[in-house]
Amino acid sequence: MTAALVAIIVLALAFDFINGFHDAANSIATVVSTRVLSPRAAVVWAAFFNFVAFLVFETKVASNISKGVSPAVVTLTIVGAGLFGAIVWDLLTWWWGLPTSSSHALLGGLAGAAVVKAGFGSLDAPFFLKTAVFIFLSPLIGMVLAMGAMLLLMATAGSRPPGKIDKLFRKLQLLSAALYSLGHGGNDAQKTMGIIVAALAAQGLYQHGPGHHDVPLWVVLSCHAAMALGTMSGGWRIVHTMGMKITKLAPVGGFCAETSGAASLFLATALGVPVSTTHTITGAIVGTGAVRKLSAVRWGVAGRIVWAWLLTIPGAGIIGALSYLLARAVGIPG
Repeated sequence: MTAALVAIIVLALAFDFINGFHDAANSIATVVSTRVLSPRAAVVWAAFFNFVAFLVFETKVASNISKGVSPAVVTLTIVGAGLFGAIVWDLLTWWWGLPTSSSHALLGGLAGAAVVKAGFGSLDAPFFLKTAVFIFLSPLIGMVLAMGAMLLLMATAGSRPPGKIDKLFRKLQLLSAALYSLGHGGNDAQKTMGIIVAALAAQGLYQHGPGHHDVPLWVVLSCHAAMALGTMSGGWRIVHTMGMKITKLAPVGGFCAETSGAASLFLATALGVPVSTTHTITGAIVGTGAVRKLSAVRWGVAGRIVWAWLLTIPGAGIIGALSYLLARAVGIPG
């Protein structure tokens, strides 16, 4: 491996760490806000299941990400600029306390750099279109499933004493949080795998093929480890927004949100679609609050989050494009 390739791999793993740090809220906000686990115990619980997700899921998402930009166009400079765009966007939105999608930031940064070099024809249009559709589908699926789960539980357990219900669902939330963290690790870590595979392919160290989903084991393990370490570092600004500002959660609501979000992520990962874990869990949290009463959801906060979602791909894309132009201006080969 060249020094440049090693630097890109290190940058990709840094993004993966920041992804875990930024998106820790997705896995732990509900279980922390319902006081089922302390913040420190929650991040350790989530990090463990982030890591072991490689034992459960195929690397279809990684394969699709690696071919999202034409392999003939991809260079280390393109990959580096895309990663820089995603990292800067993630850090900005973390500072603002906004739960945006690290996945879409990565795709936006990579696409921005590629378009500046070779135009829109360099992008895999069907892949990006499917990803764009899931920007809207993933929170809707999470919301509908969470509403259905809440209505079912209210119908079947509504007459039981609240104390007994809370006690039961505080235990069940450990399971639902584990499932959500498993889905989070299974979908999100694969995005960084795809970027590393794209960089390896650009250097002739990996060959794309039809139906080729084999990612080197060292890439799989390093990406899951980086994400788990990032999750353990926490992202408390976003935890506060997700777990406390959107709606007030009880253990039964937390269980419904996490289980519904996990089901959505499992489905998307099986289909090879890189979805936003942020969008999914936010939709599920809104769904649990809306079942109780529409006024239980702080729609102003939810609206600000949606605007951040819509701006993520173009925002990271602009940063990625500018990063590529700057790299070329200082003489780095493109």
